[in-house]
Amino acid sequence: MKQKLLKHNISVVFFDLFFTLITPKYNCLRNENDVLGISIEEWESYAEDLELYNKRATNKSITPELIIQYIIEKMKLDIAENDKTEILNLRQQRLKNALLNIDCTILDVLSDLKKGGKRICLISNADMLDMMHWDNSPLCNIFDERIFSCEVGYLKPHPQIYQIALEKMNVIPESCVFIGDGGSDELKGAKTLGMSTIATGYLLKRNEEHQKSINQFADYYIEDFNELRSILL
Repeated sequence: MKQKLLKHNISVVFFDLFFTLITPKYNCLRNENDVLGISIEEWESYAEDLELYNKRATNKSITPELIIQYIIEKMKLDIAENDKTEILNLRQQRLKNALLNIDCTILDVLSDLKKGGKRICLISNADMLDMMHWDNSPLCNIFDERIFSCEVGYLKPHPQIYQIALEKMNVIPESCVFIGDGGSDELKGAKTLGMSTIATGYLLKRNEEHQKSINQFADYYIEDFNELRSILL
């Protein structure tokens, strides 16, 4: 029933970015954490600190250099400037690789959605370093519009970031579907405004309990990105 409903009533498809369309993978050689001699898990606990992320992902004046500085300050470490530069370069390269090397299945499905008459728009929580290479990504040429939190000053699931996207696409919530891995309560935020929602586990598999809590705000849960064709086209 919902599948038929989505096919006939959805004109705009909103996508999350991280762990929905891209994964900024750590490589097997050298990463940010290696410069400091710590584990990836310990680095992530500081780099993805919620208070710090909220600060930098809602402010476009916080430069990539400042982002690294804030993380180091959070760790209460005094490190050399050349080490900070290396950390920045490693993080930038990791994010660049993620944005430039898009999974072929994802690109094919997005192209088919466009050919099928759907307009697509990105809604992403992202800081200035996260979005730095967006313009060079294959995704940039496919998407009709993009909304980055650092540019608009709001993070998902704040209703205003969705409202900005709706206004940008000139569409009502009932004619939209939001697709994401479910982080940051993004599906709940979209559902609250009246959008249809699809949770994806294509790039990120969560444990059963966590996925169940996400899926309560999803009309569909997919693990194969190709399923979007049968749901939306």
